[in-house]
Amino acid sequence: MTVTPEPRGPSTREPRPADRPESLADLLGGRRGAVDATLPPVAFAVGWLSTGHSLVGGVAAAVLAGTAVAGWRLRRGDRPRSVLVGLLAVCVAALIALRTGRAADFFLIQLLSNAASTLAWVVSIVVRWPLLGAVVGVMLRQRGRWRRDPALLRAYSRGSWVWAATYVLRLAVFVPLYLGGQVVALVAARVALTWPLVAAALAVSWLVIRRSLPAGHPGLRHPVTVPGPAASKAEAGDARNAGGADG
Repeated sequence: MTVTPEPRGPSTREPRPADRPESLADLLGGRRGAVDATLPPVAFAVGWLSTGHSLVGGVAAAVLAGTAVAGWRLRRGDRPRSVLVGLLAVCVAALIALRTGRAADFFLIQLLSNAASTLAWVVSIVVRWPLLGAVVGVMLRQRGRWRRDPALLRAYSRGSWVWAATYVLRLAVFVPLYLGGQVVALVAARVALTWPLVAAALAVSWLVIRRSLPAGHPGLRHPVTVPGPAASKAEAGDARNAGGADG
C-alpha cells in the first residue's frame, strides 16, 4: 500500500517540539547560575562562623566551594570560559575581603554587579535593544530579526523591565545589609534573591511577553518582519510606538 505524504502547508503541518510554545525558563535556564551564585557565599559564611569569624577560614571555604562548582560544571559540559568567569568572581571577592579585612566586603563584587546589571537593563530598553530580546534572540539564532517585529520588540521591552526590577530589589536589600556588616543576613538574602527571584522573574516576564503579543502571533521563534524596502522605516516607527507604550 502506498502512503501519500500529507501536504506540508501551514494549516496541516503537525507541530514539532521546536514549534511548541516554550517558557523563558526553557530558553534561559537559571538553576545552574543559582548554584554558582549561592554555594560559595554559603560556604564563606559557614567557614567564617566555624573558625571564629576568621576571614582566612571563610575565604578558604568559599574558594573550595567555587572550585567544586567549577569542576561539576565542566563535567556537565559547560563552556570553560563561563566556568572560569564564575570561579574568578569568587577568587576576586575573596581577595577583596582579605585585603580590606572586612567580611562583608566578600559581597562587594555582588553589589557592583547588581548595580551594573540594573544600568545595563535600563539602558538596553531606552535604546530599543532590550536585553531580554537580545539574549533570547541569540539563543534562537535569530540575530536581529526579532527587532524587525514591532510586537516582539514591544513585548521584549516590557519583559525586560521585570528583570531590571529584580536588580533594583536586590540592591534595596543588599546595600543596607552590606553597610551594616551583616554577613549572615547577606548570605540569607543572596540565597533568597537568587533562584526564587530568578524563577519569579522568568514566570512574570514570560507572562508579560505572552500578554503583550497580539492574538495570532506565531511566538518567539517566528518573528513577523516587515518585508521589502519599507522594513527599516516601519521598524523605526514601531519601535518608537513600543517605547511610548512602555514609558
